Order: sequence, then C-alpha cells, then structure tokens
Amino acid sequence: MGSRPTEGAVNIAARLPEMARRQPHDPAVVEPLGYGRSGRRRYRQLSFSQLDEDSDCIARGLRRMGVAAGTRIALLVRPGVDFVSLVFALFKAGAVIILIDPGMGRRNLVRCLEDARPRGFAAIPAVQAVRALLRGRFRQARYNVTVGRRWFWGGPTLAELRSTPCEGPQLAETRAGDPAAIIFTTGSTGPPKGVEFTHGNFDAQVEQIRDFYGIQPGEVDIPGFPLFGLFNCAMGVTAVIPDMDPARPAEVDPRKILEAARDWHATQSFGSPAIWNRVGRYCEANGASLPTLRRVLSAGAPVPVHVLRRMKACIHPEGDIHTPYGATESLPVASIAASEVLAETAAKTDQGAGVCVGRRFSGIQWRVIRAVDGPIPGIGDAEILPRGEIGELIVAGPVVTRRYVTRVEANAAGKIADGGRVWHRMGDAGYLDDQDRFWFCGRMAHRVRTAAGTKYTIPCEAIFNRHEAVARSALVGVGEPGRQRPVILLEPLRGKAPQTEDQHREFIEEIRGLAASSPLTADIDTFLIHPSFPVDIRHNAKIFREKLAIWAAGRLVG
Repeated sequence: MGSRPTEGAVNIAARLPEMARRQPHDPAVVEPLGYGRSGRRRYRQLSFSQLDEDSDCIARGLRRMGVAAGTRIALLVRPGVDFVSLVFALFKAGAVIILIDPGMGRRNLVRCLEDARPRGFAAIPAVQAVRALLRGRFRQARYNVTVGRRWFWGGPTLAELRSTPCEGPQLAETRAGDPAAIIFTTGSTGPPKGVEFTHGNFDAQVEQIRDFYGIQPGEVDIPGFPLFGLFNCAMGVTAVIPDMDPARPAEVDPRKILEAARDWHATQSFGSPAIWNRVGRYCEANGASLPTLRRVLSAGAPVPVHVLRRMKACIHPEGDIHTPYGATESLPVASIAASEVLAETAAKTDQGAGVCVGRRFSGIQWRVIRAVDGPIPGIGDAEILPRGEIGELIVAGPVVTRRYVTRVEANAAGKIADGGRVWHRMGDAGYLDDQDRFWFCGRMAHRVRTAAGTKYTIPCEAIFNRHEAVARSALVGVGEPGRQRPVILLEPLRGKAPQTEDQHREFIEEIRGLAASSPLTADIDTFLIHPSFPVDIRHNAKIFREKLAIWAAGRLVG
C-alpha cells in the first residue's frame, strides 16, 4: 500500500491523490442538503485533500474487516459525498465494486446481485435489511458496511470505518488488467449481464473523455449519472451532485438543476436525454437559462432534435451539447455535437439515412461487418463491409471490456477474438460514411428480414415520424425471418388519435402516402395504430419492439 503506484501498476483511484496534491483546497464533491432560513440551499462538501484522506481512512477500515484485492462488494448508496468517497475507498482497497441500476426494478436487481455473488454490501439501511432477510441467497456476504444507522444486522457503519486510524495513504498495487467493477447492462434487449471493468478500462475512459472534450481541472460539473462523479474527481473537476433520483431522470425538477448550476457556476453537466428534455422545456417556457454551461453531455438513450435545439438555446452562446455513443460494454465509442446535428445530419435523418452518432474517440478502432446471427470465433471469420453498406458495428480499444462475468454464455455471441485483443459486437446496425462517421440504423435484433430484403427500424420509422399527428412509430416483423411481413405501428400524439372510422381511414391513407414517398418503405402496406408503446421506464425512449411484434401478430391473426 502506498500513495504512488509503482511502475506498471494501474489503479483508477491513484488519480485522486494526484489531484489532491495539485489542487488540495478546491471542492471535489458537493452534495445538496436542505434550505437555510434565507431560502438558500445548503451544501455538504469535501475538498480534494479531504476526499483523499476520507477515502484512505475508509479503505483502511475495509482492509481491517478483511476486504482484500479482488473482493466483490455491492455498492448500493445514494449519490453524494458518501457514494464518491466509498467508490474511491473500495478501489484503493483493491475491491471489485458491483454497480446495479436501481431503475431496473427490485426483481432484476436481486437476480443480478445473486448472479454477481458479492462478498459483502456497502449499502443504505433499507438494502441491508433486505439482504439480511434474504440471507439464504447471500450467504457469502460477510463484509457488510451500513451507510446510516445499523439495525438488527452486524458489521460496521460507514461512520465507524471513518474513525479508523488511516496510517497513511492507501492504494492497492493493482494492474491494468485487474478487475475494478462489475456493472450490469440495462437488460433492454435481454437479461441484464454483468460486465467486468478493469482498472485499465476506467483509466482509459477518464483520459478519452478528458482529451476529446477538452475538460480542464477546476471546472464544475453537475453529474446526472452517479459514476460520472468518479470521473470528475479523477480529472480535477468539482462534482456537484444534483438533487434528483438518478433512477427516474424523467421526473427531475428542472429548477433544482438550474439552482445547482447557478450556485456553483457550473461549466458542464452530464445527464440523460430525459433530464435535458425537462430542463429545456422549462427554460423555454420560463425564459430561464444556464449561462455558465459551456458543455452538456447526454447519453443513455437517443437524443431527440427538439431536445438539442432547446438546450442549445439556453446554455452559453459558445457552448454545445454533445451526445457520446457507446454501450455499457464499451463507452465512449463516438460523439457528435448538436451544432453538427442541427446544421447537417438531422435533415438526412428525416429522409431515412439513420442517426449519425459522430466520429470515434482516438482510442477506438471500429469496423462494420456483415450481419451474422451466431457467434464469430475470430476476426478472420468476420466479413468487413465497405463504407456505406449497412452491417453490425464492432469496436476494439482500451475502453472496450473483454468479458461478461455473469450470463457468461453471452461472451461467445458478444465478443470476437483477435490475438491479444477482443472486439465487442455492439449489436447495432449501421454504416460508416466517407467522413468515418457511424450512422445508427437500429438494433440488429430488431431488423426485419422480408423475402425482398432486410429493413432497419430507424431509417424506416423516420419516414412516418414526419407526420404531424405521429408521436413515434415502430417497424416490426411478423412471421419467420426471411419471410417476415413488415408492419408499421403508429402511436398518435396526445389528442391527435383518429376517433371515427372516416378519420381512421384518412389517417391511414396519409401514412400510405408517406410510405410511397420513400424507396425504403414503398413496399410496406400494413399499418396499425397503437395507443401507447411499451418503453423503458427510465427514459421513455427505448421502444420494446419485441412486445409490439407480438401485439401486431395477434391483431393480424385476429
């Protein structure tokens, strides 16, 4: 254990003591509390030197408990000072952090925790109570830390760990390939899978994000995604934790985002499109603005053009909104700015070109390969397609994770061996253009294979989304792949659904006219109105097309 890693050692937590030496008194993490008598928000904060010392003490306490290098600890703590300090402490101790999005629901959360087999929990009292009640499922969980008051279970509290004599800096001598965390996929296109992140993955993520966007020490960020607080502190950026439920970004109070940005003169903010949809609409309706924000990052779901346009109008005049593209298994892969989308690519998207996700990060290599439904054992078995031809995107690089550690059967389908490196299959269909930009055309699992050829969701749906009464559309296939019948489902805007047979007939005829206007959709002749698409709870954006395909098949048979 030591303050500086030896040659060859890589521990993502080593970036914190470096920042503590460079800017010891700058605030590292800021957490909102209640309001004072004056009506002003109160905050709890730690400087970089305080965060470094606090995480050292907690790491020492964890090691005295028996937490050693490679010990899996599930972290279920609300975003804030305790969360950030625990993340760094666990990394310093060499532990492997298990992170699960609580937005996936209790049943999936418990199943993911069972699959990950944690040796302990660092969690709030409610979670520890559930763990104790389900002790039969978590018999191996011996190292349990309660963040708050301990009730009827054993183990120390976080406050007790903090009182542990630090005995100097704590930093496990981990290597780039050593596991640092297990983070679960959302499960939107299958069961959630545990992705193993190494210290090298995290270290590369920090460097790639910092360098691509030109992020500088001393900036102030409002992270709408908890783990981004780690990246901020590793880059010397103040993380002002917003007053919101990260599992329900679509319910954020925009006034609290504006309040945090005003109080701390935030220069950057990272959040899902659901957050910026709320904030942008509020600013437009109330004449409000975020004049200090020069960089807004948005990821997690597709970002609609209207969200980009509204947010561009309410931040600093020289600022921009960036939409990094990637997946849990590989992030970041590419990025594009709103200024480029609004000036060029959005018009092409409306005509069925797909959604341009931008240019790759410097550490990423990418290829588009011919679609294959089964495993691809080695890169020599993949057929690389020329620019402009739609296929599946594969990526390699230091931010790309090498394996799943739960649902391990997915490794064969999701990874391609290439000597000492691994390519990840993104599961996304699309093509590369002459500027080496990737255009997303939909999920591979959602493509519709007809007797006449393959259709892709995003290009086809764009044709129908132009109709003034359509909130969103969905292309699904009914029947066996290769002979599927393409069906377009339409969700009308609120108050725009046809009410009479004549209105219904007129609406469908207008939709047929749109279909005939594009060679992408000219041969589609089946259209169904669906009152409300099944979508993900968090973002209200990812359409569950598998469910819609079943619904459509039932309607057509009936």
